Amino acid sequence: MPTPPAATVLFVCVHNAGRSQMAAGFLTHLAGDRVEVRSAGSLPADQVNPAAVEAMREVGIDISGRRPTLLTPEAVQASDYVITMGCGDACPVFPGRTYLDWPLDDPAGQGVAAVRPIRDAIKERVQALIADIDARRGV
Repeated sequence: MPTPPAATVLFVCVHNAGRSQMAAGFLTHLAGDRVEVRSAGSLPADQVNPAAVEAMREVGIDISGRRPTLLTPEAVQASDYVITMGCGDACPVFPGRTYLDWPLDDPAGQGVAAVRPIRDAIKERVQALIADIDARRGV
């Protein structure tokens, strides 16, 4: 019988095309099936930001097949952690969830060179998130 995930994490940004997609890619890559990963946007774009796709490809993570998704109250309610990245008040709040806000520059309209430092900051935060999830779980 498979072990249930230690936590469910929802990454939220406005367009669900850059920051939240990179965060979801890192968490999936680094935590594997230990954590259920979701991402969404309050105003989702038509596609994932090509500069974000390229920046992640540089570190061996492919997010090219991902699609921006609309944020729903159900997605928030079904998540243990809700991590916002510039979505403001668009994210509904439910008791019992851990809410974190990661102030990160928006990669929209930026080239790969400008996206790399954002990607690297996201990776650091994701690694700290994994450590927090593991610590709460007693791993």
